[in-house]
Amino acid sequence: MPTVTVGIPVLNEENHIERVLSGFLGTEYPNLKEILVADGGSTDRTREIVQEISQKDERVRLIDNPEQYQSFALNRMIEQAKGEVFLRADGHCLYQEDYLKNNIEVFLETGAKNVGGSQRYVASNSIQAGTALAVKSFLGNGGAKYMDDTYEGYADTVFLGCFWTEDLREIGGFNTKNITNQDSELNLRLIENFGESVFVSPRIKSWYYPRDSYTKLFKQYFRYGRGRFLTKVLHPKSSPIRGLTPFLFILSLVIYLVADLMSVTDLYFPYVAGFLGAVVLVESLRVVLSNRKEFIKENWTGDRKAPGSVSLLLHMACSVIVMQVGHFSGFLYQLFRKVFFGVKGW
Repeated sequence: MPTVTVGIPVLNEENHIERVLSGFLGTEYPNLKEILVADGGSTDRTREIVQEISQKDERVRLIDNPEQYQSFALNRMIEQAKGEVFLRADGHCLYQEDYLKNNIEVFLETGAKNVGGSQRYVASNSIQAGTALAVKSFLGNGGAKYMDDTYEGYADTVFLGCFWTEDLREIGGFNTKNITNQDSELNLRLIENFGESVFVSPRIKSWYYPRDSYTKLFKQYFRYGRGRFLTKVLHPKSSPIRGLTPFLFILSLVIYLVADLMSVTDLYFPYVAGFLGAVVLVESLRVVLSNRKEFIKENWTGDRKAPGSVSLLLHMACSVIVMQVGHFSGFLYQLFRKVFFGVKGW
């Protein structure tokens, strides 16, 4: 059983970091070498909590990450990692008790260069619930295999990840010019260097809290759009087509709208827009009716009663639109920066 370094980039995670660290420290896996926590300048009690735990268990170490972004934090931890395996974790996810053990078992069984689970979601308010359901639809996940919690097999990326530490050092760690899509970009480099080597397993289970407001959700997907553009530039042949789909689709709608406004004949844009809105609502209804009971049982963590079907339908539809528009806007913004200002990085 290889030795393992768990690497956790954090920023203001006082509400979650003690639970996350305690969970990994209590793992049944016998060769947990260390847990590195790279803090990006937290202004809450995150650093204090980590230091208190490190005094009780020397396997926990706090590292400074003055650049704040996760890619810098991950590279600092990879440089200092003493474990043969580097397991990336998140500061506010929920992890199944056997998360670490299952990662290592799948890692060794498959011989893959990176293994992980699907990106499962939990929610404590209606907006989070809408996003958690949106990613169960093609409209929200674009067909990504790592978004399907029943999928098992090779894919182009996974949620978080479990790697050989030396492999990460060999390929240069995470790309610091791409600070939001760094996971996907690194996995594409693994595939380009080692062939089909990124494996998703439903045995590896963790749950992620999405953004709790539409403003935060838009900003998140704006950054995702920027990151997807940079990944596409770095990997024009191997980058998945789903990263381009929101941009091409919404750009086509914008061009169609402009053409309709300028044309002497009616091109019926309002009818097309109405039809697309109906598609989003119908798909949202399908997903809500198919998943509501399971969602309430497994994904709802709020103190209040879970939202009803109508609320879930409306919030899912809104989440889909915000996610797509945010992604498009970020992609367009980064394209504009490259074409007009020659900016190649973030």
